[in-house]
Amino acid sequence: MIEVQHLTKRYGGRAALDDISFRVEKGDILGFLGPNGAGKSTTMNILTGCLSCDSGEVFVNGKNILEDPAAAKKQLGYLPEQPPLYHDMTVWGYLTFLFHLKRVRLPMKEHLESICRTVHIEDVTGRIIKHLSKGYRQRVGLAQALLGDPPILILDEPSVGLDPTQIIEMRHLIRELGEKHTVILSSHVLTEIQAVCDKIIIINNGKIAAAGKTDELTGTGRGTTLLRLVTEGREQTTLSVLKNVEGVVNVLPQGEAEKGSFAFLVESQKDIRRSVYRAIAKTDCNILLMQPAGHTLEELFLEIISGQTKEEQG
Repeated sequence: MIEVQHLTKRYGGRAALDDISFRVEKGDILGFLGPNGAGKSTTMNILTGCLSCDSGEVFVNGKNILEDPAAAKKQLGYLPEQPPLYHDMTVWGYLTFLFHLKRVRLPMKEHLESICRTVHIEDVTGRIIKHLSKGYRQRVGLAQALLGDPPILILDEPSVGLDPTQIIEMRHLIRELGEKHTVILSSHVLTEIQAVCDKIIIINNGKIAAAGKTDELTGTGRGTTLLRLVTEGREQTTLSVLKNVEGVVNVLPQGEAEKGSFAFLVESQKDIRRSVYRAIAKTDCNILLMQPAGHTLEELFLEIISGQTKEEQG
């Protein structure tokens, strides 16, 4: 559905994105995580064609977002962090206006009524947008993203500013949308990402720090454990050795930890630390770090972003 190849974007001397690549398959609900300034919104803006990149390519259903933006954008529905609302219009008037602006070729009344039912705003279609609560305004923003029934939805911080009840309601709504759409979701609410998303990308300093299925990254769902490992030497050598250690279920490379060393998350069915030590010792690689990884997304996020364990935080 979406393929990102070697995306780079610089602002002056600072790299907002530094050669990142990833794929989003049909039916995925992908959570995009990272601290402020990590490059999340920059990535979202490039994926939707709102921002150019310095190098790299983005394909949406085979269409290059920069070379053929009109065709690519027809596949996308976008809810930015600040929904593009006209506050003095009624909900129905706003959606009607955007229906014509986007040149949607569907029966208008039936399509708008269906969208309003989907996002649960059918009872406020006659109200002026500025008089709605924050939660309802977010739903109206989501409704405009659904105009034309795009197969891919990109949601940038859809829960920002919502109260706890509204966050739960938005979470249920995203799950419902994920049954019919591929969804890319950016959020600071880690519990929301863990509850809703089946895949996760964690970005830090413009680079992908971790990527994989949610249960694989957190070690949940299969009674397995996670080990964080940093080795000095060739990444491929360590990767091959780890995959052959008895008890290993999966190995997730996390890229370069520092110059000449690489990080890995190793999922296993038992304690494999001694076996890993013996296996690595037979190569020309050195173990710089080996420790249990967190089992919640919050713990994993903190370990990857700041290197701090939960105990160090407390």
